[in-house]
This record gives sequence, structure tokens and C-alpha cells, in this order.
Amino acid sequence: MPVPTVDEVFRATAFDPDTIKLMGEAFDKARKSLHDTGQPFVVNEILARRIIALVSQGERDPNKLCEDALKALGNKAAFER
Repeated sequence: MPVPTVDEVFRATAFDPDTIKLMGEAFDKARKSLHDTGQPFVVNEILARRIIALVSQGERDPNKLCEDALKALGNKAAFER
């Protein structure tokens, strides 16, 4: 069974296009903070699922989404703004 891309994970949610866009922004910032050079899919999946959970709770600030998603990995590094 093929592994879904993170874009597919976000599109499979019930959020409007603007919210999906800000989720993508937060995800890209988080990956950049990890100096992404081919992180295992599971790392990207954890980031994406954490962002989805936070958006489901009402968070809409891409910087906060990014920061909290990185915390889910135990990463204390600040993301690049």
C-alpha cells in the first residue's frame, strides 16, 4: 500500500482551502526548521497530524502551529521565521 503524501493528508481533512493553505505554511516552516534533507515519512506525518489536531482545536496562526508541531517531536529549536 503506497504511503500518502503530506499534501494528501491535508487535503483529506474537512478544512476550507484557506485553512489548508496555512496548514501547509506551518508544515513547510517546521520542515525548514529541521533542515529537512529527507526526513523519514514518519517525521513528516507527525508534524502534519499535530498541525491538523491544533487546527481542529481552533489554532490558525502558522507560526504557533509550526512551533507546537515541532514540540510534538521534542524539538526545542526555534523555527526560522
